Amino acid sequence: MLIPMLQLTMTGEYAVRAMIHLATLPPDATAQIADIARDWEVPETFLRKIISQLSHGGLVASYRGNRGGVALGRAANTITLLHVIECIEGTLTLNACIADPGVCHRVPTCAVHSVWCEAQQKLREILAARTLADLAGSSPHGCPPAVPRSGSILS
Repeated sequence: MLIPMLQLTMTGEYAVRAMIHLATLPPDATAQIADIARDWEVPETFLRKIISQLSHGGLVASYRGNRGGVALGRAANTITLLHVIECIEGTLTLNACIADPGVCHRVPTCAVHSVWCEAQQKLREILAARTLADLAGSSPHGCPPAVPRSGSILS
C-alpha cells in the first residue's frame, strides 16, 4: 500500500498562488484564469486543471457570461492554507507510519515515531491557522509576493 507523503508539489504551490489572488479581489469580483496565470507565473492550461480541482472541492466558484470568471467559493476568512493544500494534494502525511501504523512493525518501540506525530500535528495546526484573508493581507493590491523557484513554498 502506497501512502502519500508530505511533499508540496508545484500543483499545490500554484493552487495556493491562485487562491491568494482570488482572496485579494473585491467582493463580487471575478478573475480570468489567464490573468491569474500571467500574474503568478503559472502555466495557463495547468492552472485550468487546478481551478477545476479547487472547484470540485468547493473552494472556487466559476461563472459564465459577461462578468464570468472565477472567485472564491466561500469567504476568504473561512478557507485555510490547509484546506487548499489538502484539496490538491490529499491528506497531509509526514510519514507513512502516521497514516497507517501497521505499515511499520517498529511503531510501538520507535523512538522517533512520537516526533513524527508531533511534527505533523504542528504543521497541520500552522496551516489551519492561516486563512486566505490573512495571506491576501500580506500581498498588497493583489501583487504576487516574491516566491522562491525552489519548487516548494515550504522550503
